[in-house]
Amino acid sequence: MADDETFVSHKRDPIKYAVGNIAGQRRRQYAVTVGKERREALVRTKRLCRAGIGGDGDVEINNDMMLDEEQSVLDAQTFSAVDELKSAVSYQGKGALQKRIHALRELRQLLSRSEFPPVEAALKAGAIPVLVQCLSFGSADEQLLEAAWCLTNIAAGWPKETKALVPALPLLIAHLGEKSSSPVAEQCAWALGNVAGEDEELREILLSQGALLPLARMILPDKGSTVRTAAWAMSNLIKGPNPRAATDLIRIDGVLDAIIRHLRKADEELTTEVAWVVVYLSALSNIAASMMVKSSVVQLLVERLATSNSLQMLIPVLRSLGNLVAGEPRTTTDVLVPGSEFTDYAVAALVKCLKSEHRVLKKEAAWVLSNIAAGYIQHKQSIYSSEAVPVLLHLLSTAPFDIRKEAGYVIGNLCVMPTEGSKKPDIIVEHLVSLVAGGCLPGFVDFVRSADMEAARLGLQFMELVLRGIPYGKGPKLIEGEDGIEAMERFQFHENEDLRIMANRLVDTYFGEDYGLE
Repeated sequence: MADDETFVSHKRDPIKYAVGNIAGQRRRQYAVTVGKERREALVRTKRLCRAGIGGDGDVEINNDMMLDEEQSVLDAQTFSAVDELKSAVSYQGKGALQKRIHALRELRQLLSRSEFPPVEAALKAGAIPVLVQCLSFGSADEQLLEAAWCLTNIAAGWPKETKALVPALPLLIAHLGEKSSSPVAEQCAWALGNVAGEDEELREILLSQGALLPLARMILPDKGSTVRTAAWAMSNLIKGPNPRAATDLIRIDGVLDAIIRHLRKADEELTTEVAWVVVYLSALSNIAASMMVKSSVVQLLVERLATSNSLQMLIPVLRSLGNLVAGEPRTTTDVLVPGSEFTDYAVAALVKCLKSEHRVLKKEAAWVLSNIAAGYIQHKQSIYSSEAVPVLLHLLSTAPFDIRKEAGYVIGNLCVMPTEGSKKPDIIVEHLVSLVAGGCLPGFVDFVRSADMEAARLGLQFMELVLRGIPYGKGPKLIEGEDGIEAMERFQFHENEDLRIMANRLVDTYFGEDYGLE
């Protein structure tokens, strides 16, 4: 649908009334950038297949640094293996199948043996066309499995190496079908997941060739590793930035039911991969987010959040939960009913993550809380009356900068009433006075001093709340006591026009010629 194609998901930052919602597209940006995080951190976007679908243990893995001489030997062996495969494919005599399988296995072992497989050598030797031949319909399962395994590890290479698989994509997709054996389909899904993880251009090719539907069908049953591999490949395929695939996926019969079933019953490995699917569905598709909000997905995510200690699983669970509560306040109310036990349970689960030793969990949990805190007054009160506040105040003063900024958003949003448009929000004086007394103001003044313009804006907005909201006109003295005037004056001639106007207005309004006169 056209309105869904242009959907931009919003992180709700109501205290940003003065200069507009600069961070409004962060939810969608999260979906686009998270692929890099998965590559560099906990879950790799592309995965080398060593042990194989059937638990093949015939590969000797060498994780040591490979010398140039050893690499040259491996390259030479790879050229030889590809030549042997070409010979085996052209051979039509007795024992031809076993000859092909033996040659495929030799090449596959070479492509699985080191941390940096000889993919370039395999491509130079002409491996792709002969591997495509080995995927032809009617081939034995063992041949198909070995060929798909070789292609999987080639696709785990550098971008130009991954793109070399384009001629193989139609057959890899075709072997995802119901007529294929489970191991063959899973290995083909693995290869396609590596291709989809590379870039948007390859994802569009896969989608245009019909990869979405057969992959979706693979996550419907409960088949352990097959479902896990398919879910991982699916999360790579739909991760955008084009939202069309996410919307198409959620509309496939049985997909939402399968997601719910896996979140409820699956082991943590499968739940992790399914949660990544939910991340991209909720971030990129308005339709998908709406359907999941109306289902039991949020309740299941909160349950996993509260009961698991798996870092790999908690990250996508937190991201999904944050996406689903980042809509309009009415949506948040549908998900987290104000005053309900479940809402308190959800906040407690988020506080658990705030207290974690893992910085990524702290940041993600603060981001989710900032979205909840930007909702209705009852949501703000749920957080304000929880254990979150002392933890957030501690993070604001001691955590790394990116976590401090997320904590600042929560604290700032706790202090203002919900509002629409550019109207200045009413201040929740009780929250503001208490949080300032708890020591939050220095953290916001530090934001104003920072080189991060988004954080500086956040700091200026909170300082304005203090200046106009602290009772008995004590706000200016509090700001002055934290050297806030000096912090604002750095923007007197700043190139950022919005922040320059905002800072100068605050200084002129609250610290003009009459300031300090009794």
